[in-house]
Amino acid sequence: MTTTSELVLEASVRKQYSQGAQERVEALCCPVDYDQHLLKAIPREVLERDYGCGDPSAHVRSEEIVLDLGSGSGKICFMASQIVGSHGRIIGVDFNGDMLALARRSSRDVAERIGYSNVSFRRGRIQDLRLDLDKLDQWLRANPLDGVDALMAAEEEAERLRREDPLVPDASIDLVLSNCVLNLVRPDQKKLLFGELHRVLKKGGRAAISDIVSDESIPSHLAADPELWAGCISGALREDDFLEAFAEAGFYGITIASRQSKPWRVVEGIEFRSVTVIAYKGKEGPCLERNQAIIYKGPWKKVVDDDGHTLVRGQRTAVCDKTFKIYGTEPYADDIITIEPYQQIPLDEAGEFDCQRSALRHARETKGLDYDLTTQKVEDLCGTSCC
Repeated sequence: MTTTSELVLEASVRKQYSQGAQERVEALCCPVDYDQHLLKAIPREVLERDYGCGDPSAHVRSEEIVLDLGSGSGKICFMASQIVGSHGRIIGVDFNGDMLALARRSSRDVAERIGYSNVSFRRGRIQDLRLDLDKLDQWLRANPLDGVDALMAAEEEAERLRREDPLVPDASIDLVLSNCVLNLVRPDQKKLLFGELHRVLKKGGRAAISDIVSDESIPSHLAADPELWAGCISGALREDDFLEAFAEAGFYGITIASRQSKPWRVVEGIEFRSVTVIAYKGKEGPCLERNQAIIYKGPWKKVVDDDGHTLVRGQRTAVCDKTFKIYGTEPYADDIITIEPYQQIPLDEAGEFDCQRSALRHARETKGLDYDLTTQKVEDLCGTSCC
């Protein structure tokens, strides 16, 4: 149940960001250096009323479908629109009507300057990306609340929209961005938020999230301060809890891409700084045995991955087909050697991978027990000697 103090915090956030859509509010800012080339096409009004703490747009790629959570004035969306190009698409989601109005009226100017239109802005809560608040608002205008029955009907309509016409469908996004917004979501809804991040991404998709984190837990009296909450302070997750929230939602390859060395603010000895985290979706699915192996290159003697596999430097580690494919891509590929079996096992013939087996895979498992080939010397094959 939502408490009075939580409602006060939400109202404070709405008020400050509505004010921030009308004029520059320095308390909402954390200085960031952005790509100046991408800023040239963006109206000054948008640039002046943008409030972020990082640059997740640096992780956008050509032709992607990108979702920006808490898109605000639209700056990150307009930057990303130039990176994805005319064949890509950008979706900005925000709850604040004043910010959405600013972003929407700026879309035409940006489209004229870059030569194409690929950005849309939608109204919703980032912890509930199924509910399209613009469509619910239209329904409410046609069906005014005049009693409890009408309220229940509105709740039923909201559920219908979530089910039949979601704001952001399942597995529809290549990349989710957010710039200093996750900390504005109430603590009791943060698990829902990270779940929504995971839900909307395609398999193989990723999130690039810039946010403010703390080096200590936030005491209750600071957490209840509306001004600090709207200023991205009181709602900040502790740095290690921020990373764990991605893991609990099912992400893998969770990486700190950037971290401020000096804190942005210090309150009662607690340091608050910006970090950008990259996380990937794609661990779902069965574990199949196809006699594949990987070798961890180093530099550490051994490491433990997100699924509890211990990878010992230089040793062949048995992995299932799903893990094998994950290790062959970012963010692992530079640190991993993948070893395919000489005799491929078709997917429809693969059995279940034994997760309880020894972690090591003998070379004969990948070569085959009857493998008995003798080759020429290397110098005969390539014309040079390796000795």
